Amino acid sequence: MGWTAADIPEQRGHTVVVTGANSGIGLETTRELARNGATVVMACRDTDRGENAARDIRVDIPDADLRVETCDLASLESIRAFADRLGSESIDVLINNAGTMAIPRRETADGFETQFGVNHLGHFALTGLVLDDLRTDGPEPARIVTVSSGLHERGKIVFDDLHGERGYDRWDAYSQSKLANVLFAYELERRFRAGGVNAVSVAVHPGYADTQLQSRSVEDRGRVIRTATRLANTVLAQPAEQGALPTLYAATAPDVEGGAYYGPGGFMNMRGTPERQASSDRSYDRETARRLWDVSSERTGVACALPEPKLAKRSS
Repeated sequence: MGWTAADIPEQRGHTVVVTGANSGIGLETTRELARNGATVVMACRDTDRGENAARDIRVDIPDADLRVETCDLASLESIRAFADRLGSESIDVLINNAGTMAIPRRETADGFETQFGVNHLGHFALTGLVLDDLRTDGPEPARIVTVSSGLHERGKIVFDDLHGERGYDRWDAYSQSKLANVLFAYELERRFRAGGVNAVSVAVHPGYADTQLQSRSVEDRGRVIRTATRLANTVLAQPAEQGALPTLYAATAPDVEGGAYYGPGGFMNMRGTPERQASSDRSYDRETARRLWDVSSERTGVACALPEPKLAKRSS
């Protein structure tokens, strides 16, 4: 029997920020954290949907300690305003969960391709802006959990066309953004270690979970594709509650290791209970990770105050 939500340790006294908390994996993550006593800040693009989600959780958990806040990851202005509202509130866990998948090419308010802008740059900026709010003086390390996807394995970071201006494929763009998530999570962990910060950074993927991401990704496609997607979700996908387990494990389990990658350990890593896994070879490229960090800081204007880790010397 693997790890399940029943194994979540007591979370009373912990404050957790969850982006995209109003639906899918974010909603189920929020529900289980609240069930175990955590104070959860629900960072949502649409606060009406966020309040509806909070009411849904309170039907199940009447004493759930929830706070809904606006945070649109497609807008650096919104991200900064959200971080400012958090003020000096201590955060035990930040869960970078919100995302968009395989949509036609669009741009964020700041001119970024939307998938790269929301999935990676928005979370990079948010993480940098709340670093000072992490509770790093306690007996347990603070945690940053970044939700990627198994599709990061097909991703490449195209530095000379990050925003798909010369050529755009919706799945290539999604895969690039998900690879960026893993590269960022690993680089953040290295910088925590270099700075002696009492915090860990972890990457996770949910496997194949039945969420709104799939349906939204085919809204503009033909009826055959939409029908096939619904059928695949019904036959192959695990429910969002199961898809949330790797995130919940990374956020709460006492044996979680910084710099690790967790996902479901069942059929083709698409379903099942969480386990530590290996990510793609590209995700371990430290030079790419450092370059991505520098580019992300330049594009967002957010300078994370953490020292650069030393790169291993090349063998001659």
